Formats: sequence, structure tokens, C-alpha cells
Amino acid sequence: MGVDLKGLIPESLIHVVSLKELRGKRIAIDAYNALYQFLSIIRGPDGRPLMDSSGRVTSHLSGLFYRTVNLLELGIKPIYIFDGQPPALKEAEIKRRMRIREEALRKYEEALREGRLEDARKYAQASAKLKDYMVEDSKRLLELLGVPYVQAPSEGEAQAAHLVKRGDADLCASQDYDSLLFGTPSLARNITISGRRKLPRKPVYVEVNPEIIRLNEVLEKLGITREQLVDIGILIGTDYNPQGIKGIGPKKAYKLIKEHGSLEKVLPLLPEAEFPVDPDQIRKIFLEPKVTDNYELSWGSPDEEAIIRFLCQERDFSEDRVKKALGRIRAAKKKEKTMDLTQFF
Repeated sequence: MGVDLKGLIPESLIHVVSLKELRGKRIAIDAYNALYQFLSIIRGPDGRPLMDSSGRVTSHLSGLFYRTVNLLELGIKPIYIFDGQPPALKEAEIKRRMRIREEALRKYEEALREGRLEDARKYAQASAKLKDYMVEDSKRLLELLGVPYVQAPSEGEAQAAHLVKRGDADLCASQDYDSLLFGTPSLARNITISGRRKLPRKPVYVEVNPEIIRLNEVLEKLGITREQLVDIGILIGTDYNPQGIKGIGPKKAYKLIKEHGSLEKVLPLLPEAEFPVDPDQIRKIFLEPKVTDNYELSWGSPDEEAIIRFLCQERDFSEDRVKKALGRIRAAKKKEKTMDLTQFF
């Protein structure tokens, strides 16, 4: 779900860029966020995900491989951050998501039986579930590609924000706005889904470009502190209090916090509001998240033979397509070395 801050951030603070403009940047990518996107988007006309001959889902691997190749070809240095143990307060949200996926799966099967393929695809996307073997396959592929990943002790977005704050990454990439509440100086959206995309249920395609949002600009423009931004998020609803306060959206939450200063001063003004969770516990998750400094970041050359064995022989990918993609990485590295030598002399 994430915190819905879309209506709060002024358009003037959303910096649209091209992937090419991010050359040389180290981008900490919320891995689960990206993998769920791939699982949802990469499907057949009837909504079925890509699978190998053994029935194992491979949509996530296809998205991860070709998107990572695109980034490496452009000279971007991705770092994938994997979620660890979620905070206890997230249990309700996790159960809610499970119920949504189960209901979507039921509707998908029903639509498939009735031949409603467009509806089937829509419900199939909503039923996507990331399983343990998919995560392990993803980590294996990244190792073979020579791309670093970090195992977070808890929330991946918190760990990604931590890397940016430490200067070990330049941008934190996620579709959700939670990274701003976790304190990332710079959030990048649409990194893993940029390009030409079809609008849901419409024969219309749009160009999706990366967007950069800088925390200091947002706080300065809104005239608030990061702590107040967290309070706004809590009023709207977070993964740790999904319901938020009924009837309060981003703009109203901002107005209340801006006028009264803090959640403690706002809640007494909302006597009918139900707030079963201690706000301080939620604040602590965002302001003092569990993160680790125990990681190493280095980018190596892909092990092409091992990648072909894994993707083509074990997971039934097209060998021709995989080899062409790997060739793009080689060509990009060769071009980069030539440019470096030219600059040196």
C-alpha cells in the first residue's frame, strides 16, 4: 500500500528525467516493490504468468534480467534491497493484502472460466504473490550478473534510504512514497517500469519516465519537518495503521499538522476518530528503523555461461534473447572503457 502522498507533493517538485540522465548513479532499488511489478505486468493475454516447463513462475526473473540489463547498458549501477522481517505492526496490512490476493485469485479463475480475458488479466495482476523460491532465484540471478544486493533486517525501503543517507547510493528507487518518511534525501520513481506502457482497460499507450523527488525540497516547500511529514503519513494511513483516520486525505492531514504542529495536538480535535495504534510506535519505525551497515557494494562482470545455464537450461528462457542482452552489457562496458581512455589521454 504505502503512504499516499501523491496529492501533497507539488508538481513543480517532481523532476522528470530520462534513464540516460541517471548514468553513473548508484540506485538502491526496493527489490520486493520491483519484483511485484514484474509479476503483475509480465503476463499472457489470459493473465497467466510466464512459467518454465516445470511450472515455476519466471515473470519476475524476466523482468529483473532485462530491466537490469537496460540499467547496466546505460551506465547505471543498481543495488537491490530485499525485505527482512516486517515490523509487528505490519501484520494487519499483510493479512489485508493476503485477503485481497485471495479474492482476486477467485475472481480471476471465474473470469477465465467465463472467457472474460480482459477481466481475467486484471484480477491475475492483483493476485500476484512473491514466493520464497522467487526471491532466492532473484538473488541468484543478481549474483551471476555481478550486481550487488543487500538483505535488510526489516523494511527494504528503510535500508535503501539508509544507503542514500550514508552516501553509498545516490537515489532510493521505489513506487511508494514511504522512502521519504524513512528519510531518503532523494526518491526515484518509475525506474523499473519506465518506457511505453498501456493504460489499464484502454487501448492507449503512454510514455512513463523516471521522476526524482528530493526530500529537502518537499519539506521546504510545505514548511514542515520530516517528523511532521511522518505525522501526516500516520493520519492518512501507513502500512502500520492502514485505515488512517476516516475522511482525512493528504491535503487535510497537511492542513491539520501545519496548523497544530503535531499528531498529539490534532487527535484531541478528532474525538470520533479511532486510533488503536500508539503513534509513537509508528513514528519509531520511520524515524529509527532497523537497518544494517553490514554490506559490501561492488559491480562485476556477468558470468555469461552460468547465466545461460540458469535462465535457458533451467528456466527455459530463449538462449538467443539472453545472449543478445548479455552482448549489450559487453558492448556498453567496452564503450565505457574506450571513453575513459579517451578522456585520460
